[in-house]
Amino acid sequence: MRDIWLIAKREYLEQIRGKAFKVTTILIPVIFIAIFGVIALAGKNSGVGKHIAVATADPSLAARIRDLLIADKDAKMTVDVVAPATDANRMELLTKVDQKQIDGFLWLEAPAGGQVKATFASRSSGDFATEGRVTSAVNHALVEQRLAARGIPSAEVESLTERLEIDTVQVKNGKETASNAMNTFWAAYVMAFLLSFTVVMYGMNVGRSVIQEKTSRIFEVMLSVVRPEDMLAGKLIGIGAVGLTQLAIWGGAGALFAGSAMASRIMAGGIKFEVSAAQMVLFCLYFVLGYALYSTLFAGLASTCDTEQELQQYAPLAAVPIWLSFGMITFIVSNPNSVWSVAISMFPPCAPITMFLRMASQFPPTWQIALSLGLMALSVYIILWLSSRIYRVGILMYGKRATLPEMLRWLRYS
Repeated sequence: MRDIWLIAKREYLEQIRGKAFKVTTILIPVIFIAIFGVIALAGKNSGVGKHIAVATADPSLAARIRDLLIADKDAKMTVDVVAPATDANRMELLTKVDQKQIDGFLWLEAPAGGQVKATFASRSSGDFATEGRVTSAVNHALVEQRLAARGIPSAEVESLTERLEIDTVQVKNGKETASNAMNTFWAAYVMAFLLSFTVVMYGMNVGRSVIQEKTSRIFEVMLSVVRPEDMLAGKLIGIGAVGLTQLAIWGGAGALFAGSAMASRIMAGGIKFEVSAAQMVLFCLYFVLGYALYSTLFAGLASTCDTEQELQQYAPLAAVPIWLSFGMITFIVSNPNSVWSVAISMFPPCAPITMFLRMASQFPPTWQIALSLGLMALSVYIILWLSSRIYRVGILMYGKRATLPEMLRWLRYS
C-alpha cells in the first residue's frame, strides 16, 4: 500500500505542477463558455434582418401578414408587399432573389372558396427560422381573415387569436415546483458534456503516461522495487485525484461566479441552472467510476503500444458510447423513465452520461441509481483484473504492438 501511495503522490504532483494542468484549468472553461455563447448567439440571431416580399392577390391579407412579421421585434425583418400579384410579378421576384436584392418571397394563392396554397422561395434551403416565422404569420392572418368573414368584429378577432404563454411546473413529492424544459435540457447537456469530456480526457492521460514511461524505460527501474499492480493502482489514483482537483477548482469558480452581479443579470434573462447536493455527490461518484473504467482500459491497452499514435487507434472504444449517449439526449430528457432510457443508463460505458441526463429531467428511483453504480463498480473490477494482467507483461514489450491472441495468452499468466 505504501508503494501505491508513493506512486500516486508522484503522479499527482507531477501533473499539478505541469504547465498543461494550469493551461487547461483556465482554457477549457473559457473554450466551453465561448462555444455555448456562440451557440446561443447564433440561435438568437438566426433569421434576423431578412428582407422578403409577400405576394398575393388579396392586398388586405398581404398587409396583415406584413404587419405580423414586422411586429416580431426579434426578427427585424423588412417586408415588401406585392398585391395584387400576377405571374409577371413572380418572375420579377425570382430575379430579385437570384440577384440577391431580397432574401426570399412568399407567394400566396387564395382562390375564392378554394384551398389556400402558400410557397416560400428563398436562396437558402435551410433557413428554418425565417420559414417558421412566415408560416406562423400566414396561419395567424388567415385565421383572422376567416373570423372577420363570418362577421366577428376586428376587436374580438384580436382577443380570440391572442397567443397564450404556458407556465410549466414539475411535480415533486406531491408538490408543484417551477420548471423550464429548455433550462433543464441545457443544464443536463452541460453537465453531461463536462462529465464525458473529463472522464475520457483523464482516461487517455493515463494511457499517455504509461507510454511515456514505457518509451523512457523508467519502468525497468521501477519494476525492480514495485509490483506492476501497485504501479498501475498508484497511477490511476494519482491522475484521478488530478481530475477531481480540477473539477473542484471549476466548481469553486462557478460558485463564486453564481454570486456575482454579472450572474444575476444573466439569470434575470431567463437562464437558470439548478444543481442539487445529491446531483453533485452523484456527479463525483460517476466521475470516479467512469474515470476508473476508461483509465484502466486505456492503461492496459497503452501497455501494448509503443507510441501515442498507436494508442489513438483505440479512441473509438471511448467515443462510441459517448456518441450513443448524446445521440439519445433528447429522447432521454423527454422520456427519462422509458425502457430504453433505463436500459442505456444501466450500461456501464454510457451510464456516467445517460444517468445524469435522467437526473436532470426527473430523478430516477434510488434502486436504479444503486444498480447503475453497482454495475459500473463490477465492470471496473473486471476491466481492472484484465488490464492488470495485460499491463504486467505489456509494459516490458518493445518493438511491436501486441495482437489479440497474444493478449489473451497473457491473461493466463499468473
